[in-house]
Amino acid sequence: MRDRPRPQGALRAGKIAVAVLSVLVVTGAGVAWSQVRNLQDGLTTADVIDPGAASSAGPAEEQNILLVGLDTRTDAQGVPLPQAILDQLHAGSGSDGGDNTDTMIAIHIPAGGGGATAFSIPRDSYVQLAGGYGKHKINSAYTYAQVAAASKLRAQGVSGPQLNVQAAQAGAKNAIQTVQQFTGLTFSHFASVNLVGFYDISQAIGGVPVCLNAAVHDSYSGANFPAGPQTISGAQALAFVRQRHGLPGGDLDRIKRQQVFMASLAKSVLSGGTLTSPAKLGSLIDAVKKTVTLDQNWDVLGFAQQMQSMSSGKIAFQTIPVLNVALRTPGDGEAVQVDPSQVQAAIKAAISAAGDSGTPAGTAPAPAATPSAPPAAAPTTGDENVTVDIRNASGTKALGDQVRQSLTAQGYGTGTVSDVASRRTSTLDYPSGDLAVARRVAEALGGDIPLAADSSLAAGHLRVYLGGDYSATDLDTGTAQSTAPPAPAPAAITAGGQTCVN
Repeated sequence: MRDRPRPQGALRAGKIAVAVLSVLVVTGAGVAWSQVRNLQDGLTTADVIDPGAASSAGPAEEQNILLVGLDTRTDAQGVPLPQAILDQLHAGSGSDGGDNTDTMIAIHIPAGGGGATAFSIPRDSYVQLAGGYGKHKINSAYTYAQVAAASKLRAQGVSGPQLNVQAAQAGAKNAIQTVQQFTGLTFSHFASVNLVGFYDISQAIGGVPVCLNAAVHDSYSGANFPAGPQTISGAQALAFVRQRHGLPGGDLDRIKRQQVFMASLAKSVLSGGTLTSPAKLGSLIDAVKKTVTLDQNWDVLGFAQQMQSMSSGKIAFQTIPVLNVALRTPGDGEAVQVDPSQVQAAIKAAISAAGDSGTPAGTAPAPAATPSAPPAAAPTTGDENVTVDIRNASGTKALGDQVRQSLTAQGYGTGTVSDVASRRTSTLDYPSGDLAVARRVAEALGGDIPLAADSSLAAGHLRVYLGGDYSATDLDTGTAQSTAPPAPAPAAITAGGQTCVN
């Protein structure tokens, strides 16, 4: 089965925030246990986790949680959503699309609680699916099993909400198995959220602060926002996390939106008075109960006890490493190329680093003392093992090819070169840990270009966006030295602060 194109677009990464919220709502100190019991008693549950995995993850043990957002037009009880709601959400008709898991997030929580690390998985990652369905985009693992189960259930005379719920359970099981074999993680818990849930919960907490680098207008998702900081909720929040057209970094930019939105959402819940306001907390719990499904073995009370020490700054978000965001596939169109062994190694390294430091992987370290003078720039020397993808967003024709020729002449390898949607400022994205390499490449590009760490990039693989502020005269021949200190790398995305995104 191929991914079917949806003219209206489907809700993507950001609705995962609703599933995260179903966890966070019980983690803050001061939440009355009666409210936690109210949440547990009213949640929809499903038998989707292997009993061995669930029993081995007690309150004090490390846990891995798979959070998914479903592009489904039914609620948690399998009842179809009203067309009036779908219209308000720019979601097309109730029959549009399939129940894909448009984005998945794997969250690792160390033994005893503490800092959590969340790994975002692009929806179009091209992987081997569990269940014998072959190699396809990871978001279709749910769909293949769901459709097969629905066909069998209909033949047995099952229909209506009961059919939807049972077919969804089969889809969830196959999605979990697929992500387990892809990431190497064993999931002790699972949470999913449907389309309207994101709308309800963002309204229940009174809005979520976000920040955009530039104004956007996208008729497909309904995203229409000015540049700069703003607070969004309801349909606006849905559009913010749903937009996929016009983003210079494509799916990876959308994931960054998801991550900063989740961080801000967590901060809003944990420090914005939601947990201490009976009215707000009641509305939040009601919204979660209507739209979120948890595995039936999840002891919310025990989990709340484990997580009470979590603060708004102890959640860090990363994106798994990818090789190519424009992989041509035999039957699924364009997909994201990933290497399971590389992904598993990156996840293990991040979890190990978090355990060694006592802080979530990706959390920015304490700032070092400011030196009295900027360090001398490293000499520009090429490295054929360093590959630079070039995205020409300047509007100047052939600038990408000019940059490619310059980097090649200076001894660097060049990857793909393409023209993308215009943007005002240039950026050099580099893999976490390759800051020194990024500084050398930035110097080869002219020296005055902002650097941005991107955990989705493989070691030695960088990506430069040439904005309207860049011209061929900025190119360095390899002899000039920049007198200005390199731009500092941005802080990691955590739940403790706000980051502006595309």
